[in-house]
Amino acid sequence: MSNLLLSYMSHKIIEITSQQTLPIRHQVMWPNKPLDFVKLINDDNGLHYGLVLNNEIISVISLFIDDGEIQFRKFATLTNHQGKGYGSLLLNEIIQVAIKKSASKIWCNARVSKLKYYQKFQMMPTDHTFVTGEIDYVIMERLF
Repeated sequence: MSNLLLSYMSHKIIEITSQQTLPIRHQVMWPNKPLDFVKLINDDNGLHYGLVLNNEIISVISLFIDDGEIQFRKFATLTNHQGKGYGSLLLNEIIQVAIKKSASKIWCNARVSKLKYYQKFQMMPTDHTFVTGEIDYVIMERLF
């Protein structure tokens, strides 16, 4: 069995607090901004998940449910664990959460540079685009 498969078997996905998401959000998404920049005003209303590997949270995502739609935000994986499939495991789990909650759709504000990544999860770009902090974003969604 490959080392990659062995490392997958030692992971788990757990519900975490919004505070537990902050270090990874900050380090991965906006390391040159203050920590408060990665906090969301509605963090207390969200569901937050982390992928744990060897007792360390290495990937995080936050869900916000509104009128049967689920938005995920602040999806981030530590740089040294990117490209190994851990973020994909977490996103697949979140899609299953959306299905179990009978959501009509799941959506996100995706960096345009990550468009192809999200398309692997049957998410489609919409016509809604915007710029934040000099980064181009597109709203992507998957209907159920």
